[in-house]
Amino acid sequence: MQLDEDGALDRDGHVLDGLGIAFSMDDERAHELLRALVGSRQSSQGENFPRLWHGGYLNSVVIALDVGTSSTRAAFYGGDGRSIAGRSHQVQYTPTLTRDGGVELDAQRLLEAVVECLDAIHPNRPPVETRAVGLATFWHGLLGFDAGGHPITPIYMWADTRSAREAQVLRSALDDEGVHARTGCHLHSSYWPAKLRWLARERPAEVTRVARWGSFGEFLEISLFGEATTSVSMASATGLMDQATARWDAEAMAAAEIDESHLFRLSDRTDPRRGLRSSWSSRWPGLRTAAWFPAVGDGAASNVGSDCVDPSRIALNVGTSAALRVIRRERLAPPRGLWSYRLDRNHAMVGGATSEGGNIYAWCRQVLRLGSHEEIEAALAELPPDDHGLTMLPHLAGERSPSWRDDRHGTISGIRLGTSSIEIVRAALEAVALRLGAVYDLLAPCAARDHMIVASGAALGHSRAWTQIVADVMGRPVTWAAESEATSRGAALLALQAIGALPDLVSARQPVGETFVPDRARHIRYREALERQRRLDERV
Repeated sequence: MQLDEDGALDRDGHVLDGLGIAFSMDDERAHELLRALVGSRQSSQGENFPRLWHGGYLNSVVIALDVGTSSTRAAFYGGDGRSIAGRSHQVQYTPTLTRDGGVELDAQRLLEAVVECLDAIHPNRPPVETRAVGLATFWHGLLGFDAGGHPITPIYMWADTRSAREAQVLRSALDDEGVHARTGCHLHSSYWPAKLRWLARERPAEVTRVARWGSFGEFLEISLFGEATTSVSMASATGLMDQATARWDAEAMAAAEIDESHLFRLSDRTDPRRGLRSSWSSRWPGLRTAAWFPAVGDGAASNVGSDCVDPSRIALNVGTSAALRVIRRERLAPPRGLWSYRLDRNHAMVGGATSEGGNIYAWCRQVLRLGSHEEIEAALAELPPDDHGLTMLPHLAGERSPSWRDDRHGTISGIRLGTSSIEIVRAALEAVALRLGAVYDLLAPCAARDHMIVASGAALGHSRAWTQIVADVMGRPVTWAAESEATSRGAALLALQAIGALPDLVSARQPVGETFVPDRARHIRYREALERQRRLDERV
């Protein structure tokens, strides 16, 4: 065995490849092996050696696949849930937007992105045996498959509002409150019932060719293994699943004009699949024996990756859109305005999602032709809170939580000749924060009384000014998550827990990052701004 210059094991772990180490053994044998590795070194000198976790070695590695709306990322993680430096790859892409409100992704392009990522991080000699692959992908995406499992439609995304009319028809015909209590989802264009009715009306020839409906997760599974299931996590955010029984809901399917034969069989996130098709196993020999787990919703994985896995922590994520979520063992009937999904059969989630988030900031930069992000950030920090005379409804992509109105559009009130571009940006970021404040008011009673708010997502993570605005609006400290890639880490932790490398999800908790403390005077001012925003919303 060779040690590197500072006496640590080779960082890639290659020196352990030939030792025939089992990944699970009794404690006595494990400590004998560790003593053999350490020799006469003191325990304080052995910090770089593999650590033990209930008899299992933490140098077991998994791959996390994070397939998002704008990029796909693959990364190796060690058994302690930490990413392995230099072993990740990301591929970016852009959804197709249509003038009538369509937002689509191409399933084949996403598959190519996954393959490119795995090719990039999987050389001929992986660091150690890759034990599992965890997958997280975007909730709500709707994809049609033919009888051979090939995609024959685009992936219709949550932000696609072309089914707004069908959602209105469903709200008129059905008891939205009852549907919401049962499926956890309001009747809205984000969910499958309205989208499926719109497709039947607008694209009947396409629909008649569809044998089953699913998400990108099922397409990836079919491509790699030849068959697929829909995880309870993914199904819970379609508007077609009974949250209490974790089964497809008969009334919701009838409203969508489909039956159970048009959907995939349900599975749980811990149900592994092995045996890659020969073309893939020869391409990635290190993954031949790996357990591949069904896709979970990106929001669920983000909660786990932010260490928000019980009612003591509310996860706040601001990426393209934004959401506040809490995980509980027992399912609560979601308050009106919020949704209820699942991480798995044993963990329920309640939360709210807004259609606006980082997309509003991106829109401002594009339309207002602003300077660099650093210049914008400095200018934002100089402006007093709500001092611009503007009131904004940031519904550029329609509205989800808390009012779930598909037909809402963005509005800016109070612009004057003297209004500056940076004041419009500040008003836009405050408007998003105010919508999150309204969601938080509904969600807070669903969490522990002394809960922590843990923030993740690139939009907030790159803006101290915006994070402070959110803390001031909510009147509660907001703490940055330690992990910048929360969804990716969550997929890894779920895979590690499923193979028994982690005893539970709480055990992998990391120290948190910086905390932003709210200012009471600014909070009072923002409560007044929230009321002013509500009055504008009622008028328009």
